[in-house]
Amino acid sequence: MASNLDNSKHGAVAAWAKRSYFAGRAVLETLLRPYGIGSTQWYVLYQLAHDGPTMQRDLSRLLQVERATLSGVVGALVRSGLVVQIADRIDHRQKRLQLTAAGTALWGTLPDPISLIHHSAFDGIDDADLEIAARVLRTATERLDALSRKGNKE
Repeated sequence: MASNLDNSKHGAVAAWAKRSYFAGRAVLETLLRPYGIGSTQWYVLYQLAHDGPTMQRDLSRLLQVERATLSGVVGALVRSGLVVQIADRIDHRQKRLQLTAAGTALWGTLPDPISLIHHSAFDGIDDADLEIAARVLRTATERLDALSRKGNKE
């Protein structure tokens, strides 16, 4: 049955989207390994480097990771001295995250894996084809997000 789904037009799109995601993630992990950080840690550092101090609860939504997963990632970054957690002035249970001097210095040495992945994957592909692919995947994602929200209400 699974092989029939993979050969259908819908199954093939989903299968290739998944394979593309995992291939990109493997490249990201390979590029970051020499720096001792993983992909989710990189995304946290990216957020803090580009948008400044951010509430930890907001990062879970922004990065679309479970709170427990993010807590472990943030804990590792804090232990490494790259990020500091500052208690919120009003609700001391809430933490604001910001880069330390060491985190800022590391960020300045990291490669830009997103650009490398983008160029490696998409250079030479017609812009119109990329727009179609993005539109199809965006529509599918929006539909699945809506279905997930609907399921949570029932």
